[in-house]
Amino acid sequence: MTMNWSGVMPAITTCFDENLNIDHEFTAKHVSWLVDNGCTGIVTNGSLGEGGTLTLDEKIALWKTVCDSVGDRVPVIAAIASITTADAIAQAQAAERAGCGALMVLPPYVYPADARELKRHIVAICKATELSCMLYNNPVAYGADFLPEQIADFAVEIPNLDAVKESSTDVRRITAIKALVGKRLRIFVGVDDCIVEGVAAGAVGWIAGLVNAFPKESVDLFNYSNDGEIAKARELYEWFLPLLRLDTVPKFVQLIKLVQEKVGMGNARVRQPRLELVGSELEVTLNLIDQALATSPNLAGAEARA
Repeated sequence: MTMNWSGVMPAITTCFDENLNIDHEFTAKHVSWLVDNGCTGIVTNGSLGEGGTLTLDEKIALWKTVCDSVGDRVPVIAAIASITTADAIAQAQAAERAGCGALMVLPPYVYPADARELKRHIVAICKATELSCMLYNNPVAYGADFLPEQIADFAVEIPNLDAVKESSTDVRRITAIKALVGKRLRIFVGVDDCIVEGVAAGAVGWIAGLVNAFPKESVDLFNYSNDGEIAKARELYEWFLPLLRLDTVPKFVQLIKLVQEKVGMGNARVRQPRLELVGSELEVTLNLIDQALATSPNLAGAEARA
């Protein structure tokens, strides 16, 4: 399958059963539903997917389930993250064998590598397969910041680097990258609450979080923004923003899974060290979700989840 880096691609959560094993039956249903609602790809086992809690065997099984479920309708993108380059390469090659169509490559966990080390790590992973690759830049979460000049350097050195997930929260980065690489790289927004601004700056896609519970609303928001339907985008964005901001805080996994549970498309289970929300934190979040559901601009979409 030719990789088309554009549109709304969910960074899916990983659903667990009562024993905290991956619920493959639900996963197949979930990703099919996301594609049915207009999503253009599925990103697996990233940070939102609790990839750090999954063994390689679990990741491979998850990739195969998602690939089998979506077939040739959309590509499956494997998130590649590890504390070692060798392990990241092994993950990338396993993802290719499992049928994934592309990779989303993260900086190394834990160790605060310098620019030379980061470059060696990213180049080695991308060149380990023939798959199309996306660079994931998230200095807020990972401490490693790929500056526009470094990204432009990667674009020259790595032929199969085709896209960037820009999650610095600074939409000016999109403009800066485009000024250096032109159309060489496809730029995606990776922070839910700046998607409208990101598209206006030139982003062509969205690696999204709340899409796990609200795929139609997410696809509509992206399309309105991309097509210049500003009034429609603004109205939907104003409703959606309180939910989208749940993607920007440390407990974003628990929060987004809770939203999924509330709309009947998943559960709130997480693997430790994460714990499900309790007390006032839970109450405040439930009130926010209830308010959003009560004022949803897409009642038909809400009924479809029931």
